[in-house]
Amino acid sequence: MRVVVTGGAGYIGSMLVPRLLEMGWNVHVLDNLMFGGQALLPHFMNPRFSFAEVDITQRDALAPELKGADAVIHLAALVGYPLCKKMPRRAVEVNVEGTQNVLDLMPADAKLVYGSTGSNYGEVVGICTEDTPLNPLSLYGETKTRAEQMCHERGNCVSMRFATAFGIAPRLRLDLMINDFTWQAIHNRYLVVYEKHFRRTFIHVADIARAFVFMLDQWPNLKHSVFNVGHDSMNFTKEDIVHLLRNRIEFLVHFAEFGTDEDKRDYEVDYSRIRDAGFEITVDIDKGLGELVRGLPLLRLRNPYSNV
Repeated sequence: MRVVVTGGAGYIGSMLVPRLLEMGWNVHVLDNLMFGGQALLPHFMNPRFSFAEVDITQRDALAPELKGADAVIHLAALVGYPLCKKMPRRAVEVNVEGTQNVLDLMPADAKLVYGSTGSNYGEVVGICTEDTPLNPLSLYGETKTRAEQMCHERGNCVSMRFATAFGIAPRLRLDLMINDFTWQAIHNRYLVVYEKHFRRTFIHVADIARAFVFMLDQWPNLKHSVFNVGHDSMNFTKEDIVHLLRNRIEFLVHFAEFGTDEDKRDYEVDYSRIRDAGFEITVDIDKGLGELVRGLPLLRLRNPYSNV
């Protein structure tokens, strides 16, 4: 099987690509290298791996790269409300218009797996299921919701609305909540937290990668086209995460009265659908935090203008 991965040099892609190769599939990665491509370097010796530097907003360059795909995993996007707020026009170009290009140019009979987000739900009262109406509150949520709708209008598609990601990957992200909290606790020994009571569900990036492989592997057996992806046991408030970290690291914390999450992610999510399909996570919060606490001391970002 030939699998094309858009945005394959990113945080999730850097964990997903080696798993796809382990399955024996041919993997073709498309990425504009906005955040570099170092995470892909170990794969160039593998004859089943190939890469093209392509921006999904450029139709002429994109068209030949999608030919012959048996499946497309669509990850390419501007991710998170802060980045989309900073680059609003670009967010629409990539997340919506770029997705339309992928849909128009990929083979008609190819499977499509779309990496969606829980931010599509917006502010939710009670427990969130796949049938909860989508009510995105940020530009990020709006563009991802529209792109998900477009994917399902095309058909032969599965979309996964992921919990908040965390964990170490070859292309690391420190803007994600748990990763950010851990890095600051280790290196700054001080943490400012707003909306401490807000509750989210989390999922390790390794399990996100496993979920994509699971969907392609189980495609004939899937009974639904939309899945919340995470686990009920991984639902915590921001304050919970702080206390779990303080069991491992000494640092100061200030719970602030200012600051807000534009996506209003403060709810519990029902993950019974994907669990019934046969998928389970493998990294719980203790294992995931342990990895971060042991690994992030190696990541030293020095201010070149400081003598400290």
